[in-house]
Amino acid sequence: MHATINEPTFQQLQLKYLQRLAEQYPTIDKAAVEIINLQAILNLPKGTEHFITDVHGEYEAFSHVLKNGSGSVKKKIDEVFGHTLTHADKKSLATLIYYPREKMDIVKKTERHMQDWYKIVLYRLITLCKTLSSKYTRSKVREALPVDYAFVIEELITEKPEILDKEAYYETIIDTMIQIDRAESFIVALSKLIQRLAVEHLHILGDIYDRGPAPHKIMDKLLQYHSLDIQWGNHDIVWMGAAAGQLACIATVIRNSARYGNLDILEDGYGINLLPLATFAMAAYQKDDCKQFKLEGNAKMHNSAETVLHMKLHKAIAIMQFKLEGQLMAAHPSFQMEHRRLLHHINYETGTISYEGNTYSLLDTYFPTIDPKDPYALTPEEQTVMERLQLAFLHCEKLQRHVKLLLHRGSLYKVCNGNLLYHGCVPIEEDGSFRKVNIYGTEYSGKALYDCLESYVRKAFLAVDPIEQEKGKDILWYIWTAKDSPLYGKDKMTTFERYFLAEKETHQEQKNAYYRFLNDETVMNRILAEFGLGEDSHIVNGHVPVLQIAGESPVKCGGKVMIIDGGFSKVYQEKTGIAGYTLIYHSYGMMLVAHEPFTSTEEAIQKETDIHADRISVMAAPKRLQVRDTDRGREIQGRIDELMQLLDAYRSGALQQERSFFDGK
Repeated sequence: MHATINEPTFQQLQLKYLQRLAEQYPTIDKAAVEIINLQAILNLPKGTEHFITDVHGEYEAFSHVLKNGSGSVKKKIDEVFGHTLTHADKKSLATLIYYPREKMDIVKKTERHMQDWYKIVLYRLITLCKTLSSKYTRSKVREALPVDYAFVIEELITEKPEILDKEAYYETIIDTMIQIDRAESFIVALSKLIQRLAVEHLHILGDIYDRGPAPHKIMDKLLQYHSLDIQWGNHDIVWMGAAAGQLACIATVIRNSARYGNLDILEDGYGINLLPLATFAMAAYQKDDCKQFKLEGNAKMHNSAETVLHMKLHKAIAIMQFKLEGQLMAAHPSFQMEHRRLLHHINYETGTISYEGNTYSLLDTYFPTIDPKDPYALTPEEQTVMERLQLAFLHCEKLQRHVKLLLHRGSLYKVCNGNLLYHGCVPIEEDGSFRKVNIYGTEYSGKALYDCLESYVRKAFLAVDPIEQEKGKDILWYIWTAKDSPLYGKDKMTTFERYFLAEKETHQEQKNAYYRFLNDETVMNRILAEFGLGEDSHIVNGHVPVLQIAGESPVKCGGKVMIIDGGFSKVYQEKTGIAGYTLIYHSYGMMLVAHEPFTSTEEAIQKETDIHADRISVMAAPKRLQVRDTDRGREIQGRIDELMQLLDAYRSGALQQERSFFDGK
């Protein structure tokens, strides 16, 4: 007979947990003080959440929106100073907070009484800091304080009832600061503190990379940001795939950078050596003008010799991409992308292609590296180039650091404070039901599809099993481009067609049915329920630019859905008529903010211009929201309930308090 091991009862498990909790709070007094502290936090106003999406490498515009909190700083200036400051003074104060050093350099050229100016500005900044810090616990404010001035700022923003002549006390501190020539650095410190306190948490809904000139600078900025999460976009995913060494992703990243004249991102931003690729391209396509591979975006910045080189490099890497993608599609039948393998449908003698039942003439018929008998095979020279590029991406310390941030702070979706956040879509069928998607032989839909794909993303970097790791790497490419990818959401990516076919109908990319159901409350409620949310919740979505110029609204389904990609990227602004939307969720409700195009940092400082143009109230809270109304508040309430149980255990004698020295023996 085997001895039976008794399972612990619920009461025994609960007592064991309380014993662990008692290690942190060993006395009634300590547990009671923590309950009081947590109850106080629950009654604070809800912190401001800031939602941004599809920044596409536009560092200057992104940096400006971070500084102004999509109008949060100006709104707070209005609240605090009301009619006591003129509109011009408020604009000037806001610009000072965004760009303190640059603004002071301008002021010093015309202001004759700088000491008076310093004093006035310092009082205004301190007043703002006092108001903003009132939404946080003192410990949270201390975390935010700049190290060099932490003590001084805390003295100035904290009420001191024991000091009778408060005005004289504060004035002495400020006068001393000016006398010892620390006023300017103190103004910088206060301005940065205001920026930080204005927004408690940042949500990035994907597509940090591609098109714009400086995604690496955006990533550097995010590395320093105090509190954020990221929902990956398909452009982020393909860069993650490149960092993991996935060859098709590497080719795609380089092709995208070449197309928009942004190879500097790779060479200067990340230190990736493109010389082997450039040398190969110049040799292989020496006789080719590569006119179908003209550059977009920043191309006008390059001289003619650079442009010629970039166009040849552009074609060379595009051909390698099509070969590598063809290999992947053949290797993974479950991806169901055989119809996107196009190279073997080309008649290399006649320069035509058999495409979806029709025959088309190709705009470019020069293919010196393609073997018609084996069109997806890399030449030995191409193989060598790709292997060297793979090593460069794998050993790029800066890129790996940025991808670690994407993994640590990122996910495919997030549920937060009653909002469902994702970049693209939830794939659905024409009848509004969730589409079943085959991932390595098993079908998934809805939330399960998101969870499965995210697990494979993490396997690409963390799996011990090399087979699972390779499957993870390949799924990164799949998420970038496949018709059933929730981050792409179109029936095909017509990259090949745009280069080689003149017929515009072949360039069309059909969106998933999801986008036709955005105003269907039944379908949107079904999606919310799938992710554990109620009908009063919201979906916050990026990926597809909102064509405001054509009268399209970012608010769908009566305010249940918000599409906040309005064209942050300059490439899109001509057809969107706007420079993007952002969303603010503060203690009074939700506010959608429309932005005008950002011209330059210099103009923002010189002319004191800002880029938030319109504010649309999406949801007004019936009462001012508190921390208790948030996910964090529910966690805190759970902690309070546990501590109350601990108090009961102490008082009932189920647990003994720790005896202190003052208790006697």
